[in-house]
Amino acid sequence: MRKFLFVLVALLAVVLTGCSSGGSIYGLHQTVEQLHVSYQPGAGTEDVSPVAPISVTANHGALRDVKLTSESGTVVKGQLSNSGATFTVAEPLGYGKTYTWSGEAVDTAQHSVPVQGSFTTVQPDSTVSGQVQIADGDVVGIAAPIIVQFSDHVTDKAAVERALKVTTDPPTEGSWAWLSDDNGSRAHWRPKDYWKPGTKVHLDAKLYGVNFGGGAYGASDLTSDFTIGRAQIVKASAPSHRMQVIRDGKVIFDFAVSYGEGNESRNVTRSGIHVVSEKHEDVLMSNPPFYSNVHERWAVRISNNGEFIHANPETTGVQGSENVTNGCINLSPEDAQAYFPTALYGDPVEVTGTRIELSAADGDIYDWAIDWKTWQSMSALHGDGSGE
Repeated sequence: MRKFLFVLVALLAVVLTGCSSGGSIYGLHQTVEQLHVSYQPGAGTEDVSPVAPISVTANHGALRDVKLTSESGTVVKGQLSNSGATFTVAEPLGYGKTYTWSGEAVDTAQHSVPVQGSFTTVQPDSTVSGQVQIADGDVVGIAAPIIVQFSDHVTDKAAVERALKVTTDPPTEGSWAWLSDDNGSRAHWRPKDYWKPGTKVHLDAKLYGVNFGGGAYGASDLTSDFTIGRAQIVKASAPSHRMQVIRDGKVIFDFAVSYGEGNESRNVTRSGIHVVSEKHEDVLMSNPPFYSNVHERWAVRISNNGEFIHANPETTGVQGSENVTNGCINLSPEDAQAYFPTALYGDPVEVTGTRIELSAADGDIYDWAIDWKTWQSMSALHGDGSGE
């Protein structure tokens, strides 16, 4: 009997102990998760990037009638998650604007807390725009670089370069390089070797919202979609007094020509890989004080130092035997007219056999005069800009 009473007392003690815990008779705690709202960025934050991730989340609940509104009353586009717990902004914001949250968060017990608070985006001291020289739908030659010209100096080139993405099909090895400022910074992307004909190229420059440094930010994004055309190379050997046009490995023209006389540096046709940049059926050429506004025909520009491939009736008597020009490559009118329609922006013109090399002194596109290792070193990201 005493043994039975002892066991009964022990059981009562266990039950009483379990009740005193504030939970079940098994001693387990039942915790109710508290509804609250979190913001990214936090309420009151200033100098927020207009392209930073912006969201609000109902922790242990769901959002209802949530909105982000600009100071002018415009509702910002956004997307609610499948769970209904998170609302994420789905468009860039403006510079120097205040945005305010509204709505509420509700839990399963119908408790609610307001969605509220404001933040302010950064106000740039200035904005910098960019322009790409190859337009959508263009077909260009196998030596064409991608050039992004900026409206002002870029201080943080690494930050800007990270926003520049080149995608190619098929994949193509290449790199960005920053060339000397000329009315604003400029970045060039070129492949390691000539493009493969038919390559599809997409440039996606997400510059809006990027901190360019020095208080400047990107003004807008840029894109370009273009295609690499046939492989056409001009082989221009000055000692031979001839110029060959080779398309897809076959010689389609072999012209008698005259190159720069070379008696003075200004008259030397530069050796190196030039790039066709523009062409004109009729153009006035000047080289003060030596000549001004001379009418020339079928002119294909190959550098910004005044070098063209063009017709010159005055040198037809020595074309194929002497070099007498001021640096241009002269053809007969008939040969120049035959070559002219075949020339495409971005075609390489490989000049050899003269005493002065093409360089930065000769204008904007001297990209192929720079060896690949040096070119990669001119990237703000040390060459980590290859195409995909």
